[in-house]
Amino acid sequence: MLDVDDFWALVEGSATVTVQPDERLAWLTDRLAERPLAEVLDFAARLDEARGRADTWRLWAAALRICGGLCSDDGFHYFQAWLVGLGRETFDRVVADPDALADVPQVRRLAGRPVRDWADDEWPDWECLDYVADEAYERITRVHEGLDEALEARGLERSLIPDPQDEEWDLTDPVEFARRCPRLAELFPVPRR
Repeated sequence: MLDVDDFWALVEGSATVTVQPDERLAWLTDRLAERPLAEVLDFAARLDEARGRADTWRLWAAALRICGGLCSDDGFHYFQAWLVGLGRETFDRVVADPDALADVPQVRRLAGRPVRDWADDEWPDWECLDYVADEAYERITRVHEGLDEALEARGLERSLIPDPQDEEWDLTDPVEFARRCPRLAELFPVPRR
């Protein structure tokens, strides 16, 4: 069984090898493919559980503000994976208080810069983390796209899009955002028209 601690150890272990997202993904896939198949399914389940914890309107508003208004359903889904990639301590702190993103070095580096000037690897998204368990599953079983069916046999279904269950509010309201995330509002002010 791959429990929550094992999940975070793998994610954080990838960051000790390299900071390059693609290299981290390759390392994670290789390590996961060396484990029993049940642990590959567990990894997918742990990632989905982490995403569920980060699936809030307040965190989506923070992502939207950081990304200059460019944070669709898919974008927020990838933002959640990026947040997982920052490691357990940062993830827990930000899930508890999205305004804590103002302390994250990767976020601070983006402040004051137009999104058009960001390099691809600076964007706060890590879409390909979703594919690590799929690729490890395929390596072990030689079955293409079989992970979801295996998870369903366990009674699990991965989330494919965000579905926050907390109170919805107008994420684009600058006054409300400043009330909920004052430090991020200061770092990423709304452009004057």
